[in-house]
Amino acid sequence: MGTSYSQPVRPLDEKSARAKRNTTDPSPADRRIEKHETESPPPYQAEEPEPTVSLRRLQDWNETLLGDPKNRLAISSLASASYTDVLANRSAIQSDTQIFSLKIPIEGSPITNQRSSGRCWLFASTNIFRVPIIKAYGLSDFELSQAYLFYWDKIEKANWFFETIIETADEDVSSRLVQKLLEDPVTDGGQWDMVANLVKKYGLVPHDVYPDNFNAQNSSKMNWLLTAKLREHAFVLRKLARSPHPKDRAQLAESKENFLKEIHSLVTLLLGPPPNPDEPFVWQYNNAEGKAREIRQTPLEFGRQAFSQSSNSKVSPTRLYSLVNDPRNEYHRLLTVDKLGNVKEGQPLTYVNVEMKILKNAVISMLKAGHPVFFGCDVGKFSDRVSGVMDPDVVDLSLGFNVTLGLNKAERLASGESAMTHAMVITAVHIENGHPVRWRVENSWGEGSGDKGWYVMTDRWMDEYTFQAVVDFNFVSKEVRDILRQSPKVLPRWDPLGVLA
Repeated sequence: MGTSYSQPVRPLDEKSARAKRNTTDPSPADRRIEKHETESPPPYQAEEPEPTVSLRRLQDWNETLLGDPKNRLAISSLASASYTDVLANRSAIQSDTQIFSLKIPIEGSPITNQRSSGRCWLFASTNIFRVPIIKAYGLSDFELSQAYLFYWDKIEKANWFFETIIETADEDVSSRLVQKLLEDPVTDGGQWDMVANLVKKYGLVPHDVYPDNFNAQNSSKMNWLLTAKLREHAFVLRKLARSPHPKDRAQLAESKENFLKEIHSLVTLLLGPPPNPDEPFVWQYNNAEGKAREIRQTPLEFGRQAFSQSSNSKVSPTRLYSLVNDPRNEYHRLLTVDKLGNVKEGQPLTYVNVEMKILKNAVISMLKAGHPVFFGCDVGKFSDRVSGVMDPDVVDLSLGFNVTLGLNKAERLASGESAMTHAMVITAVHIENGHPVRWRVENSWGEGSGDKGWYVMTDRWMDEYTFQAVVDFNFVSKEVRDILRQSPKVLPRWDPLGVLA
């Protein structure tokens, strides 16, 4: 049997209560209240929720909420400012200082700025690649061209898209996979293996040789145009690939070639023609002593220097790979994502799933070897862009809203609440009593963000919102290295690990 219940009754104020107690002839209003107290709505099963939003209940809740002076103060304060600013935890911000016990000798400068684009992965990786070049040429500061890799990535992603569209031609266009492929075929985002593929195939050039133009810094309009054309091309390729007529299928390769040529034309007109990967460029520069120098190299030759052994011969970029922490999946397991990449003949996306302790110990070993670390995280969560502090306590939600957030890391990934949306660089760590306390982070949002471009990440924030670190496999145990020999578990294209930073 179900349990019947009454809707909550709004309490009388004290004056009305006394009046009711002192009269023998209830007023019409009192009679309505008494009637309401004695009559119940139709019974519901105990486990069955109220099916509608009751205006009476909303009014009661509203009066209760506004009866608390703290809530009225919150409404006034939040009316003219972001709650993240109003509820900023000043003590947490002040305690998260830029003091570190272990710091790499060459962090690299200047602080870079990706502007209004999603190229963080290219900025994070080139901020790592520039370190051996700074040492090799005796530079005080240096910046690689992110636009150069950006250009080739657009071409490669278009080709990857065409190939996957042809592979999935027999699937219905409304299928989840095809819809995901059509969603953002030339996204600005990427992953470590994808940038490694680009550097190996096209090399690198200094920023002065191929600087950003407007469309590199403000990529949304370019991406819209490219995506519109790619979707148009996709329908033609799908039709040809599914056609029973040999003549149509014979046109498939030619049509794909023509479409890729059209995308190449658009990208070149929008970003400008880049240096040819196997033709020499000339770069003139001043070294740290102020002496003028000049080199003549191909982008491929120049890029090989970034992939050469680093300064102390302990870290090699050719051995770098991604450790990830995804508690949804089995630890000590090799993971990859279906139909996600850029260079068709390149290294597929490879993730080694480990516990956070293993990931952090590998990062510390990299820093001890003097090498910066590429990492992927969810920077939008509990991160203060002004102070550059990433700390779960940086915003006091309970103070303003009387709520806390209870999802764990696995649940946030599974529900879409969190994902690896941003890539940055770790250059230092502060260790107390043998344990990391906070980490120094180089961002790519310019000197106006954080502490002149630098952030502080608390160790607790790292546990909750960091998902990836790119390390030399010599800095992990043989047990972890052997994971690379496994056949990977293939995650679907729409999995959270398929979100590109």
